[in-house]
Parts: sequence; C-alpha cells; structure tokens
Amino acid sequence: MALEWEQVVVDSADPVALGRWWASALGWTVVHDAPDEFEIRLSADRLPGLLFVPVPERKQIKNRLHLDFRPDDQAAEVDRLIAHGARRADVGQDGASWVVLADPEGNEFCVLSQRSDP
Repeated sequence: MALEWEQVVVDSADPVALGRWWASALGWTVVHDAPDEFEIRLSADRLPGLLFVPVPERKQIKNRLHLDFRPDDQAAEVDRLIAHGARRADVGQDGASWVVLADPEGNEFCVLSQRSDP
C-alpha cells in the first residue's frame, strides 16, 4: 500500500483569514480559496499543504499536533513572525532550544534552533 501525505487540516474560526496569515508568514501559494476550505502549499504542485476549515468552537487547550520550523537564523525568524502577528506561547518548554509561538487563532508552532553540523 502506498500513501501520499496530502495535507494537514487546521480547524479555524476564520479559515480565510488564518490561511492568508500562514500563506504570508511562510511565503506559500494559495491553491484553494473558499470560505469553507482554504488551502496553501509551498507551490501549487508540491505536497503536503495546509488546509484551513471552519469549526464553530474556539481553540481551548494546547494543540495535540503542531508544526516545527527550522530556520537559518532562529532569533531573526522569531522576530519576523512576531512582527507578522504571532505571539510567544508557554506550553512548559522551560530551557528548551526551540521557541513556541502561536498564530492569530492561538495554534502553537515551534521555531527550532539552527541545525548543528554532524
């Protein structure tokens, strides 16, 4: 059996607004723009994507699944994302080498430290 990872689905109060925020933050391409399904990908022909869908309830607890990003410069990327509308989040990561941020709807994601050479 062969499986291809199509996308990660993100529950959202406002899929279009949150999807546009992530598209801008990541520099990704919008591949589907509708009020009930807003999908972005690195490029139109690359998988996986992020699919934002509406749900009636707001986020209430820490995510059970989150995205990790590894930048060339962690501090610069954290500053850029905060200026873009992310905020720092505390999920009990004291002393960790990564920084936890949250998007405008409160979904946590991590900005990892630079990869050290093996």
